[in-house]
Amino acid sequence: MTARALAGAINVSPITISRLENGANEPEDPTVDALAAILNFPREFFFAEEVDELPAGAASFRSLSSMSAKERDAALSAGAIAYLFHDWVAERFNLPDGDIPDVREDASPEGAAQTVRTQWGLGAQPISSMVKLLESKGIRVFSLSEDTKNVDAFSCWRADRPFVFLNTFKSTERSRFDAAHELGHLVMHRHGAPQDSRQAESEADKFASAFLMPADDVASRIRYVSSLDSLVKYKRRWGVSVAALNYRLHKLGIVSEWQNRSLNVELSSRGYRRQEPEGLPPEASALWPQIFTALWQDRITRERIADQLHVPPAELDMILRHLSGPPLSRSNAAVGLRAV
Repeated sequence: MTARALAGAINVSPITISRLENGANEPEDPTVDALAAILNFPREFFFAEEVDELPAGAASFRSLSSMSAKERDAALSAGAIAYLFHDWVAERFNLPDGDIPDVREDASPEGAAQTVRTQWGLGAQPISSMVKLLESKGIRVFSLSEDTKNVDAFSCWRADRPFVFLNTFKSTERSRFDAAHELGHLVMHRHGAPQDSRQAESEADKFASAFLMPADDVASRIRYVSSLDSLVKYKRRWGVSVAALNYRLHKLGIVSEWQNRSLNVELSSRGYRRQEPEGLPPEASALWPQIFTALWQDRITRERIADQLHVPPAELDMILRHLSGPPLSRSNAAVGLRAV
């Protein structure tokens, strides 16, 4: 909501909202009650400890051209709620430590992707789950709310802890690419992105392409492309979109310039840019289901956590949507979760 819309909703002047936001005025009880009601937040939230906010300059956003300032701020605010929840969990569990390679800025995206794969012992094998891989390396993965559906993804460092926020309303293939894209930002731009943000986005895209589709593995399996249908068959190995695979094959010289243009035209005509053919099932977290299973054993529910954080339960649902999934069995545990 804009300040003017909020002021109208609780029947005060816009200047009153501005002064409240800037700490110039202490609100009267009826004003606090009205704010709590219209914003659907518990009254206690407004008197709790300060929220650790995400500064816009600290977050690496994708899709800057189509994102409004309102959507950016909504995404950052959701990130602040994720910080609250993360800190609550970190006080009760030993979460996986960070293992993020610090790739120097002069490394090429292709070289950076190879360095990360080598240090993580991945070889050239396809990555079965980007979410679980990031979590196992100490990256905290959260979902973006539906209100920020025009924000592809973003990442940031909070002290020495990396966070990634994914748009889980997109196809799994595109969400996987977003996750790899944000990993590229974390390892290549940790000490500040290039001045030209378009350059940073281009580098992260190239990193994601190389990370998900290692050149040697792709070249050993695809000698030539006979049709778009053959790309649909191949793309499942690397868990990427048909468009991303076509782009990678073109950059590797397996698909010619003319073939690349023809395949892109056919991609669009078939509607594959809007809906991925033979789509993959959504990726789920390994971390959050284990945490909620452990908490449930002590009869601690999401509602109780939300109450302690002074936020609506719906806020937790949004940052964990499509990630928390069903509880995992012991044999599926993969992130080394331990209770404190």
